[in-house]
Amino acid sequence: MLKSLASTTTTTTPTAPFLLISSSTTGAAAHSLSRAFLPSLSRAFLPSLSNLRPKPISPFPQTHRPFSLRTSPMNLLNKLGFGHRSPDLSAESSSIAQGPDEDVPAPGQQFAQFGAGCFWGVELAFQRVPGVTKTEVGYSQGLLHNPTYEDICTGTTNHSEIVRVQYDPKECSYDTLLDVFWARHDPTTLNRQNSATMVMILGAVGNDVGTQYRSGIYYYTPEQEKAARESLEKQQKLLNRKIVTELLPAKKFYRAEEYHQQYLAKGGRFGFKQSTEKGCNDPIRCYG
Repeated sequence: MLKSLASTTTTTTPTAPFLLISSSTTGAAAHSLSRAFLPSLSRAFLPSLSNLRPKPISPFPQTHRPFSLRTSPMNLLNKLGFGHRSPDLSAESSSIAQGPDEDVPAPGQQFAQFGAGCFWGVELAFQRVPGVTKTEVGYSQGLLHNPTYEDICTGTTNHSEIVRVQYDPKECSYDTLLDVFWARHDPTTLNRQNSATMVMILGAVGNDVGTQYRSGIYYYTPEQEKAARESLEKQQKLLNRKIVTELLPAKKFYRAEEYHQQYLAKGGRFGFKQSTEKGCNDPIRCYG
């Protein structure tokens, strides 16, 4: 038996009636009722289904990153506007951050710092260099003491994404590290980077834009400074655009969050581990 329940509402928006069909309703009656009511229900509800159409997916690499694990998950309080600290750019904080790197390399080893865009791929490139004994990614050259990834992404702290390389000068020269640095990125793009290979093949610029992705060589000794300046001059003669790489003394190094360390070697977001074997020439796929 059919029971028709007309729903009521306090708004003026019309609503379709709800139908309850009992088990005793005959097939013919149900059929006639469906012919009467389904068209109106379709008009009421089916237009909204057009929003569910799948969007076309381009077969070509996109110049933006629709999803990235580089953005740390925000908790509910952050989404509601609570819990996110404003960077403390006080004079005291800045003086600490602008101080020298006081960490000490292992006996017989030396440090070098490089900024060449997203530090994931840059780190992997240095991990493969014979004579490099350790790499770490982090933040330096900024005005905030103990910055987080979220802090530097505000664009207000002036930090750069850095790879600090520890190497054995008996097995690896500083000039070798400089060659890896130049080959890994385009030093003529200001505050945005991609691998030099992608720039040459696709004419592409980096997905990552911001002062934290700037090109920089940060030296620990006068010998490193001299080698860096000579290398830059040599590199400039090979390019038809002005190099924007900054050359500055190495400053306090803040180790990045653990999930950033050896990111590509550990598999990245897709779990595809990339080789850190010394001398490996496999293409570096920097995905986030």
